[in-house]
Amino acid sequence: MTDRHAVNWGAALRFASLGSGSKGNATLVSDGETHVLIDCGFGLRDAEKRLARLGLSPRELAAVLVTHEHSDHIRGVGALARRYDLPIYLTTGTWLSRRLGEVPRHRLIVPQVRFAIGGLEIDPVTVPHDAREPVQFCISARQRRLGVLTDLGHPTAHVIQAFDSCDALLLECNHDPRMLAEGPYPTRLKHRVGGNWGHLANGQAHALLRQIGMDRLQRIVCSHLSEQNNRPELAKEALMPLLDGDESRLVIAAQDKGVEWQVVA
Repeated sequence: MTDRHAVNWGAALRFASLGSGSKGNATLVSDGETHVLIDCGFGLRDAEKRLARLGLSPRELAAVLVTHEHSDHIRGVGALARRYDLPIYLTTGTWLSRRLGEVPRHRLIVPQVRFAIGGLEIDPVTVPHDAREPVQFCISARQRRLGVLTDLGHPTAHVIQAFDSCDALLLECNHDPRMLAEGPYPTRLKHRVGGNWGHLANGQAHALLRQIGMDRLQRIVCSHLSEQNNRPELAKEALMPLLDGDESRLVIAAQDKGVEWQVVA
């Protein structure tokens, strides 16, 4: 476990993953002074342990941002908010899903309308996904910009435009189409995952990155990999041709350990 007092927050934009996949997702973003959690798909005690591993107490969080109401993103949000009196930021559609339970404070956000928490400027971006009013986030601080882009059915022109100026990107690489087609999921679920309102395939992630452009991207974190329908080496194989052999720019977020702090220099 990381000693939280040893974490050098510094004056930089940084991010980390508590874990990513169908069993739970959560992402930390910090400018060194303001710390926010995007989603919390882990139970309260598990989330506390994962935060501690990254050197942070839930009491130090300024807020929790919610992308949408699916359980692998909100399982622990309500309990965390109630235990530590945290404000929750979410769209009206996500709030009206009534999946969070009672929370002490909530703030309704509007897609495509920027808001700020401390030194973090946050752009909620509408994405195609089978939820009530899903968004993903671009977060700016310290003259740098981070994109958190998961649970995306397909890369629309709107999404590409919103994320084309990022210095780092946490990007969904959910499935390999062949593994999905030949795997154990029932036909209806296969169609949902692989459809335009489901999840991003490795090849779609490649196409999105190619359209965004790679010159500015310091770090790409592959996230939300399906344990049933993907493998880390397949995600890497899909994206490496865009990196000119520089594998150091690419990281895989694991379900159990997530990803340690990444600094956007």
